Amino acid sequence: PGARMRVGSTALTMAEYFRDINKRDVLLFIDNIFRFVQAGSEVSALLGRMPSAVGYQPTLATEMGSLQERITSTKEGSITSIQAVYVPADDLTDPAPATTFAHLDATTVLSRGLAAKGIYPAVDPLDSTSTMLQPWIVGEEHYETAQGVKQTLQRYKELQDIIAILGLDELSEEDRLTVARARKIERFLSQPFFVAEVFTGSPGKYVSLPETIKGFQMILPGELDNLPEQAFYPVGNIDEAAAKAASLQAGG
Repeated sequence: PGARMRVGSTALTMAEYFRDINKRDVLLFIDNIFRFVQAGSEVSALLGRMPSAVGYQPTLATEMGSLQERITSTKEGSITSIQAVYVPADDLTDPAPATTFAHLDATTVLSRGLAAKGIYPAVDPLDSTSTMLQPWIVGEEHYETAQGVKQTLQRYKELQDIIAILGLDELSEEDRLTVARARKIERFLSQPFFVAEVFTGSPGKYVSLPETIKGFQMILPGELDNLPEQAFYPVGNIDEAAAKAASLQAGG
């Protein structure tokens, strides 16, 4: 555990060398940051320290800070880090991932539920975050569209228990529309992968940011309420979804 705890600092020292001495921009991959936390917990137990919440070391926040705060930019170079984070029992409030997330600018959370539905990439837009999603950075249009998508998905999430117990028919007309649009949004967030093309037989698709925003701007106000939700999975831009809907309606 001692070696595993030190290897993160060693990697950072190497990254700092390339940044400060060679004046380079460094990309640092950490897989998996939870191993650093786990090693610290084991070392803490060997030293006989009293554990804190959920059995983690009492120095968890300090150790994580000493590692993460070294990942920074200077006038002559930078270190950017991409980190895989294991989430115990899928609990994002667990001290290990929660302490890690506090230092990250953006998080991409993968969802088992979305993967079970066959929606890939299985990224949960409600749990995923980015400090860059601000109107003065991404623009007002992008920001408002993203907030609208998240609000619709959040309302759908809140209604799922009611749907499971009472059924969809017991919802108000407005809530039924929200559910229908949220399901279309979920499926429109899927995308055929280029790397999976040989396995699925479906060609990979690249969708530009303006096209993506345009698609959601049509789904949110109900412009595409007449299209079946199957038409939104898995396609590229919104025009492909409309073409697929026409094909489905024609029985093709």
